Amino acid sequence: MDDQIRHPLAYARALRGWSQTDLAARIHHAARNRPEGLRSGTDKAAVSKWENGRKTPSIESQLLMAEAFDVPTGDLEAFEWPHWLPGQDQPAPLGSAFTVHALRDAQRAAMDHRRRTFMTFSALALAGLSAQWAALEPDRLTTAMNGKHVDDELVDWMEDTSAKLTALPTEQRQHTAKLMDAQLETVADLLEQGRYSEPIGRRLHLLAASLAGTCGWHRFDQGRHYAAGKLWNAALSNAHAARDRDLGAGILSDFAYQSIWLAQPDAAVEPLSQALVHTRHPTARSLLHLRRARAHAALGAAADCHRDLAAAEAALLTDSPDPAPGWCRWMSTADLAVDSGQCLLDLGRTNEAQVRINQGMSLLPRSRDKTRGIFLTYEARSLLQAREVEQAVTVANQSLDLATRIGAERCVTLVRELAPAFKPYRQVDGVLDLMDRLKSG
Repeated sequence: MDDQIRHPLAYARALRGWSQTDLAARIHHAARNRPEGLRSGTDKAAVSKWENGRKTPSIESQLLMAEAFDVPTGDLEAFEWPHWLPGQDQPAPLGSAFTVHALRDAQRAAMDHRRRTFMTFSALALAGLSAQWAALEPDRLTTAMNGKHVDDELVDWMEDTSAKLTALPTEQRQHTAKLMDAQLETVADLLEQGRYSEPIGRRLHLLAASLAGTCGWHRFDQGRHYAAGKLWNAALSNAHAARDRDLGAGILSDFAYQSIWLAQPDAAVEPLSQALVHTRHPTARSLLHLRRARAHAALGAAADCHRDLAAAEAALLTDSPDPAPGWCRWMSTADLAVDSGQCLLDLGRTNEAQVRINQGMSLLPRSRDKTRGIFLTYEARSLLQAREVEQAVTVANQSLDLATRIGAERCVTLVRELAPAFKPYRQVDGVLDLMDRLKSG
């Protein structure tokens, strides 16, 4: 089986059929053609380091590379490395004409295990998509299409089946991904080929949005971020067509969470800000403020982070006569406490962070295993920062056990990312065994 393409530079080369040596030669050629007759030290090893993320090319090297790829130098000013490289993807636009297109595009991405596992939408693309979602009003659904009539009974059955699959315990949901994919394909077929009334059409779009959102989380948990982004784009398009602003806000929040997870917090702020304008339920607003606080903390914006944390806490304590939207119904004081602790960790306030994380862990229900695995990793990181290494080893092992059992590859990756922080403590009991386990896992 072909290796996965894990970096935009490797993908840009693949589009042109260039090897690493070919790219180095073209960079040399670009340097020689400069009026000042520059020389470049780029070789195959340097290109390999750029693609493995071990080194970032200098501005001079990027300018020469842009010339080799025939990319306007203005793109280097508009986008950071490596987002200016050719082959970057764009989300499908919103509107009823694009809902099925977005679903089909997402299905192709979900089935493609090889291409562009590095790919997510850029900060600029996400900002544009969220602004478009906020400004556009959905077109009226077409009341009749070629194909079979879609009735309430069929949609009732599909909604009920999808709800049961989604409600399965975390450990069992890893085995239902193919069933969810099949459900999504069926809904896409009905939208494309069926005849239905406007109310039925809205229900189909809502079902498509819900299924695409859930399937996106499956891919996200597997570490397949390109496919997750495509599925969430399809979910946003269909939520928009169904006129469900709350669900759309939740999907923008998923995009933002992915950006924070991938250490791109700048891409998270604008979607979360747009979502906050367009959702009113206090639980939803609490989650959105909390995620924006995480982004601000990662960016080192302490004052903005604390404002959002205060707003998240106030919103969560606000009563509402209406139930919370499904996408945030799980939001609890445990989530607020642990994510607040993670914010404090990012801001260097380790002791306060530990208190908050421990508080949240004690409140988390046993049914939320995936969340528990992530929280355990946060706890291990805080223990390491406090130099409580033996306890950190115990907690990291617990997190790894849990993530492996439930099939959440991104959670396994999160634990593996602790390995460099454990290296200075190799003489402590259990550290070498844990590091061997992280390497072999």
